[in-house]
Amino acid sequence: MKKILIIYPHFPPSNLAGVHRARLFSQHLHEFGWEPTILTVKEEFYEEALDYNLTKLLPADLKIEKVNSFGITKPRLIGDIGLRAFFQLYKRAKDLINENNYDFLYIPIPSFYCALLGPLLHKKTKIKYGIDYIDPWVHKFPGSEKMFSRAWLSAKIANALEKYSVKNASLITGVAEGYYLPVIQRNPHLSSQLISGAMPYGGEVTDHQILKTLSLKPYLFRKKAGKKLFVYAGAMLPKAYQPLEAIFKSIAANRKEFINTEYIFIGSGSRANDPESYNIKPLAEKYGLWNSVVFEFPQRIPYFDVLVHLQEADAVFILGSTEPHYTPSKTYQGVLSEKPIMAILHTDSTAVDIIRKSAAGQVLDFNGEADIESITNSFFQFYKRFILFMNKFEPCNVNREVFELYSAKAVTGKLSELLNKIPLNEK
Repeated sequence: MKKILIIYPHFPPSNLAGVHRARLFSQHLHEFGWEPTILTVKEEFYEEALDYNLTKLLPADLKIEKVNSFGITKPRLIGDIGLRAFFQLYKRAKDLINENNYDFLYIPIPSFYCALLGPLLHKKTKIKYGIDYIDPWVHKFPGSEKMFSRAWLSAKIANALEKYSVKNASLITGVAEGYYLPVIQRNPHLSSQLISGAMPYGGEVTDHQILKTLSLKPYLFRKKAGKKLFVYAGAMLPKAYQPLEAIFKSIAANRKEFINTEYIFIGSGSRANDPESYNIKPLAEKYGLWNSVVFEFPQRIPYFDVLVHLQEADAVFILGSTEPHYTPSKTYQGVLSEKPIMAILHTDSTAVDIIRKSAAGQVLDFNGEADIESITNSFFQFYKRFILFMNKFEPCNVNREVFELYSAKAVTGKLSELLNKIPLNEK
């Protein structure tokens, strides 16, 4: 078995979404000839709420190393745990690499600061490393065009740190191509020295099997007689608000037709632990839909609780953005929850064909920012078609084979294929 060290400062029982990236890889890597070790931070240094049920999803024999971190100061000067635990992660990683002769170092980001560990450890130990983009690092911050502003400075710092981090990388991956291709374009020398590839979040069937062993019930809402509940679970993409507003415009214009419909957003707030950090509410209030058609529970809830609420829903609502990078991870989660999927997606999203070919749901697609108005014009008719589809929906009719490429095992297999292409150092 080749050995891989994965550095990710959050790991179960952390309830942040990113922990599932490292978790799912570590669950299946051994099936492809790689023995993983997770290097993370002790949970007492996490700011987010803990979910110990998540630890039930971890392989019993998974090697996990945990380090201390500097705490949160008052006033809160440094919050990012990748920065607070940077020196501790570096020291322990260096010792582990020297002691265990790892073949490869893999760093999912964010925390973006952890990417800096790659070149530092490469220089010290000669280990080859890769960076996995769960989110883009360098992008246009709101207000970043204003010279010497805070946003402008943040963009400049991000660009400089990324350039240093990827300089000697052997592998760059991402949840979608659009997250890492700009990195290679900004650093042309990388195209000749590294392997790259896209891997969406994978869906894991065993998560739903374990869910059945837990005595969990939905508590944010319950099914109501005569109501159709559409549930969106997860953070809002920055460029998803335009299509969402177009949907709300259409609902407002046909209000009487939506009297028995509720759109429920879970974990969509701007701050993970703040139950008042509404993102959807202001937009719903603007169109008079709040607390009648649209409801929002902004605070993140535990992963298994999300799955329980998806099972309580009548349909899973998926909202893409004006960029085509949405991947089918939430789509597969909907399939595993055995609920029909209503999706509003960019025409070029890979999820569009997946949903249609699998008969898992229906899609209203649009072609980016220039095509937003088409959503407003067509959403009501699309909604009526979907209600007919939903009334006839049977989970057994979904072609799950279409989703096999997006299972956690298949996605990890893609990672292992990329890893195996890298010429590793002789031991």
